Amino acid sequence: MRIGVPRESSPSETRVAATPSTVPQLLKLGYDVVVERGAGERADFPDTAYAEAGASFGTSQEVWASDVVLSCNPPTDDELALMSPGATLVSMLSPALHPEVAERYADAGISALSLDAVPRISRAQSLDVLSSMANIAGYRAVIEAAQAYGGMFTGQVTAAGKVPPAQVFVVGAGVAGLAAIGIAGSMGAQVRAFDVRPEVGEQIESMGATFVEVGAVDTTVSSDGYAKEMSADQAELAARMYAEESRNADIVITTAQIRGKAAPILLTAEMIAAMKPGSVIVDMAASTGGNTALTRADEKVVTDNGVTIIGWTDLAGRLPRQASQLFGTNLVNLLKLVTPAKDGQLVLDFDDEVVRSMTVTRKGAVTWPPPPVKVSAAPTPVTTPSAEVAKPAEDPIAAAQRKRTRNLVAAGLGMVIFFVIGGLSPLGILGHWMVLMLAVFVGFYVISNVTHALHTPLMAETNAISGIIMVGALLQVGSDNIAVTILSWVAILVASINVFGGFLVTNRMLAMFRKG
Repeated sequence: MRIGVPRESSPSETRVAATPSTVPQLLKLGYDVVVERGAGERADFPDTAYAEAGASFGTSQEVWASDVVLSCNPPTDDELALMSPGATLVSMLSPALHPEVAERYADAGISALSLDAVPRISRAQSLDVLSSMANIAGYRAVIEAAQAYGGMFTGQVTAAGKVPPAQVFVVGAGVAGLAAIGIAGSMGAQVRAFDVRPEVGEQIESMGATFVEVGAVDTTVSSDGYAKEMSADQAELAARMYAEESRNADIVITTAQIRGKAAPILLTAEMIAAMKPGSVIVDMAASTGGNTALTRADEKVVTDNGVTIIGWTDLAGRLPRQASQLFGTNLVNLLKLVTPAKDGQLVLDFDDEVVRSMTVTRKGAVTWPPPPVKVSAAPTPVTTPSAEVAKPAEDPIAAAQRKRTRNLVAAGLGMVIFFVIGGLSPLGILGHWMVLMLAVFVGFYVISNVTHALHTPLMAETNAISGIIMVGALLQVGSDNIAVTILSWVAILVASINVFGGFLVTNRMLAMFRKG
């Protein structure tokens, strides 16, 4: 089969669906690749680079007449008319937002795969274009905000006075939101973030930002990895939080979108009017209506009180080279999935839930919407076998009392054993026995109270202790007492395992921080 890569007809589209580094991977799958001349110019990929990669060139008509067409945007009516019945189109088709497009491709007699319909499951991450583009868009959103803000992100203390850091508030902690949080934080800003999915609070804090919590927000873990609409009570509480956070922020970045629906309005005109003059809003949901009441797609709006609202819908395309590379890599991973024999023959296997979820039409038949994916992003609930009778919940006070009693009994038995052994041991051994017991108690309480973050330096300390044990054992290994000799050999073996194992683990951890 032949893969066609057209030059995007939209004047604002800078990306290309295949790059000189992804073309050889397509060729290895058994396909022929034909590229329209100038397809990669806006992403700084010259035609000579495609020629060196093994691609051939064709006119727009020849490219769209290919067996498989890869594009970033849906085709125009004229471009769709050039496609042959039975061909396959792979693009961002947005069937969840515009389900009527399925009939359009069915009438053309083609198979259509929508890249924005990839299910949120682990095995589909490598071909998830939405995540790839959202990552770049989140990065670019901070750059756009910094340019419009005109101030420093990081705080400074100088001889001329103190400069406070910029206050950044990010709404939504998906891929784009987390990328924005990371970049804003690395630039020195104080970042606060909110998401309706409670499970992402830990991710926000791991990026160094403050997770803004709202009371009464649904604590149910998202079943598909996407955000869902709030109830009326939750929305009211969230609105109060949005008003307060936006009023205190210098920069607000909104990313909230609901799959298959228009973006929710989070910041009203009144909230924006209460923001500080010179503050900036970057609305990353502008393409689906926007998260603010004043957002205009692909426009920059400055309000009467001096707030700048940026509604660019091509944030990822403003970094065209990297965006095209990631987009093309996602497409390569998709074609690997649908070309199992690597013979250049595309196979749409509906037993594969990833392929089924993406397919809008197959050979002219409408297949949208797909059935729900079987794999859920929510944790699997623990079920009790029907043959067993569920035990009633135990009284926590009684459980704590029993645990305390067990600990006291164990401590009492330990003391009895200690005194018995001490009473039967020679006076010289008794001193060593005391040191051993004290070491056991001190070691237990020291190690059990060390935070996990300090386990690596603690391991280095235990290596030093093991070294001391090894030296002592070496001094005793030549003893005339056979029991002492055996014990010395055992001590040498155990201490050696600990020392060398500790060095191996430490070296492996350090390798994670080495470049290359």
